[in-house]
Amino acid sequence: MIVLHAMRWPDEIRSPEELLPPPVELSDEEIDGALALMASMTREDLEGEEFQDTYTEALGQIIEAKREDREPPKLQEPESKPGQIVDLMAALNESVQQARAARGEDTDVHELPKKTAKKTTKKAAAKKTSGRRPRSA
Repeated sequence: MIVLHAMRWPDEIRSPEELLPPPVELSDEEIDGALALMASMTREDLEGEEFQDTYTEALGQIIEAKREDREPPKLQEPESKPGQIVDLMAALNESVQQARAARGEDTDVHELPKKTAKKTTKKAAAKKTSGRRPRSA
């Protein structure tokens, strides 16, 4: 039954040809421009530690160790540098002060008023509910 449920009937399957983009005519100048753009975005100097694929190397070592039925090597954890904690409100206030100073305005920044929670009363809840439903015409 599960196999029958998973089967698709021919009328349910769309042809992949519907998904192809329409054919487009390109001039030689457009093709040359695209090739020039790709060439300008290509980098040849991708060497050094910052471009080394350590994940693939570590995975290869683990696979090799499993093939040989030995314990995978212990990999050193990268040094984690503690991030700088930024007070967003202080940064925002400083940014506003700098913008106002650049425009020559008064640079006093006032604190925003804090929102207070509204208390709901039983009377408001009682008004919403009535005993009857209106009749439909």
